[in-house]
Amino acid sequence: MANTEQLGNAVATSTGASAATSTGSSAATSTGSSAADRAEIGVIGGSGFYSFLDDVTEIQVDTPYGPPSDSLFLGEIAGRRVAFLPRHGRGHHLPPHRINYRANLWALRSVGARQVLGPCAVGGLRPEYGPGTLLVPDQLVDRTKSREQTYFDGLPRPDGTIPNVVHVSLADPYCPAGRKAALEAARSRDWEPVDGGTLVVVEGPRFSTRAESLWHQAQGWSVVGMTGHPEAILARELELCYTSLTLVTDLDAGAETGEGVSHEEVLEVFAANIDRLRGVLFDTITALPPTATRDCLCTKALGGMDPGFALP
Repeated sequence: MANTEQLGNAVATSTGASAATSTGSSAATSTGSSAADRAEIGVIGGSGFYSFLDDVTEIQVDTPYGPPSDSLFLGEIAGRRVAFLPRHGRGHHLPPHRINYRANLWALRSVGARQVLGPCAVGGLRPEYGPGTLLVPDQLVDRTKSREQTYFDGLPRPDGTIPNVVHVSLADPYCPAGRKAALEAARSRDWEPVDGGTLVVVEGPRFSTRAESLWHQAQGWSVVGMTGHPEAILARELELCYTSLTLVTDLDAGAETGEGVSHEEVLEVFAANIDRLRGVLFDTITALPPTATRDCLCTKALGGMDPGFALP
């Protein structure tokens, strides 16, 4: 099982790019409010997905839940304004259980993002889901232990407001429009994806024991990772569309007979697949529906209920 989404570090290792920008790119830091500080699509991944862009604007965002993992990096892809957020920080210093997920999703919405893509590395739980498999999940299982996973915790916020009790449905945790765009993007690049499956998210940062992995496999789950939750539920509570694209970097301990997963193996597979994953991600961004035309259930997740605070 991949212990984290080594998205930024894997790309930096394979291309020689720095954590913030690569050769030929520039990043301007902004703290003001302008069109350059707005985006319609958010990507939670790593620095490798934005580092090659020209004219990247770096902005720092404060949230009621503390700082996000890092600055937001805003750029443009095919006419779409996109905000990239390094999930683990640009230096990859945040383990999965210490990521401020609430701040990350809040920060993306606060700059205008209404659709979010969450690419991540995972371990395959079935022999046929070997390294290099791209799976676009349609279901999620939470096996984490200590993460803040709701905005409706009943605790006073810094501005004195107190969230109301709101129960949001997560029967189908991923946006159908986003999943369709991701699947079509992969197929257009001759990378046949697995359409659907269950992502089980564990606490980390350790890998699963063989017994845990066999249990996950016996439940019929597809892949295992460490960061897909609580991103999906927090996005739903903010009425954001959220889509996960999972890249299998290894067979999990219970699905193979070797010595188990190694960190080096994860990085090697990511380095070998990062270019086409990035291509699929950017094609997905291009294919996402315009913000004004979203009509999926994600946009009505609160059902008119008062959250007790103003959404950003």
